[in-house]
Amino acid sequence: MNKARGEPGLQERPHPHIVKEFKRHCGVDLTKDAMALQRVREAAEKAKCELSSSLQTDINLHYILNNIQVVLNMRKLITGIPSNSHFDQHILQHIVKEFKRECGVDLTKDAMALQRVREAAEKAKCELSSSLQTDINLPYLTMDASGPRHLNMKLSRSQLEGIVADLIRRTVAPCQKAMKDADLSKGDIQEVLLVGGMTRMPKVQQMVQELFGRAPSKSVNPDEAVASGAAIQGGVLAGNVTDVLLLDVTPLSLGIVTNGGIFTRLINRNTTIPTKHSQIFSTAADGQSQVDIKVFQGEREMAADNKLLGQFTLVGIPPAPRGVPQIAITLDIDASGIVHVSARDQGTGREQQIVIQSSGGLSKDDIENMIRSAERHAEADRTKKERTEAVNMAEGVAHNVEAKMEEFKDHVPAEERAKLEGDIANVRGLLANKDEDVNAIKQAGSDLQQSSLKLFELAYKKMASDRENSGSTSEGETRKARQ
Repeated sequence: MNKARGEPGLQERPHPHIVKEFKRHCGVDLTKDAMALQRVREAAEKAKCELSSSLQTDINLHYILNNIQVVLNMRKLITGIPSNSHFDQHILQHIVKEFKRECGVDLTKDAMALQRVREAAEKAKCELSSSLQTDINLPYLTMDASGPRHLNMKLSRSQLEGIVADLIRRTVAPCQKAMKDADLSKGDIQEVLLVGGMTRMPKVQQMVQELFGRAPSKSVNPDEAVASGAAIQGGVLAGNVTDVLLLDVTPLSLGIVTNGGIFTRLINRNTTIPTKHSQIFSTAADGQSQVDIKVFQGEREMAADNKLLGQFTLVGIPPAPRGVPQIAITLDIDASGIVHVSARDQGTGREQQIVIQSSGGLSKDDIENMIRSAERHAEADRTKKERTEAVNMAEGVAHNVEAKMEEFKDHVPAEERAKLEGDIANVRGLLANKDEDVNAIKQAGSDLQQSSLKLFELAYKKMASDRENSGSTSEGETRKARQ
């Protein structure tokens, strides 16, 4: 089964794509068989590794169903960030297209001829990094009815730059994103290192200079950079290298779900690990004796849109009004990427915890998809979060005002009490309407808070005055008794 580049499905994670194609061809749903699904994951991982050095790979799946063996062979191309092979493929397609236009022969139907063209394309690409033009000569490339066909064409550097222009443009966005994530501007970049053989291409170096405002450094051999980094990392892990510190970062934000389904971040994306962060939370209802701690990973504003990593329950919280219990939530990521989550009630000392393995099972493609999804839905998520926060604020104000009215009931005039009760009813009415404008909810909550503050300030002063007068009276009576 062949798929060309750019067709739907190639940007999906590999193993869901394989599962979908297997079901389409064989009528078998592999998601219901854990053992089969594991084999698919292993095959997908192997295919991704092979595709890092070749343009295509075969995925062979054997599946036993009611004593019948089902076999599916899938040949799949996966595209991602441009690599050397992508550039070679673009040049290959250009040569094949030109040969067909001049000779009327389709080289894609001749595997041996296509391999010779692929090798010539790679050689031409390398030569054009140091020269302005190169000749591609392949005698006796193929045969047709008229006899042998030879390939003889010239390829200039400007032609090559036009052929691969889309690949070069695709490298710009990841660079811009890296600067944004690091909160750096072009002026903050001190040095740009180029990695990979394609960075020798003058057009790539020109793009780097335009993007970062400085010429790239040539102090590192681009062909050896990755291998050198891997060797250094191996030395660090083995304890043989002690003067170099390689730091990893969290690929996505980590946090918990709070009232209203909001994703509250405790550790932001791209935070250097190991790291540890704690924050105090409280209960959302009166008399709440337990809280559910759900840990999520992602970049969306609402927890339901992110990936749930784990959950646990902290029990034994003494019944108290909402907002009174103090619960410390701590997220601790060690150097291996393992997340330790704990919840501790500050009043009783009760504690529960959970350990989440590295990255929560997310692949690099999963992480990129989640980041892109957060960017696509940023405005909608912001609106949803803003509304939820406004509802939580208004509900909290209404609850607090009711509690204070009960506390100061002997010091609040009946008319003012009735007015506040009317304001509370108005807020609750707005909250009951799911389509109510968020600004109206904010305004109603703010108005209720301001009016209650003024009233309770007067009530507090009146209560203090009554106590002072009561104390003076008691002191005078005591003096009379002594006389």
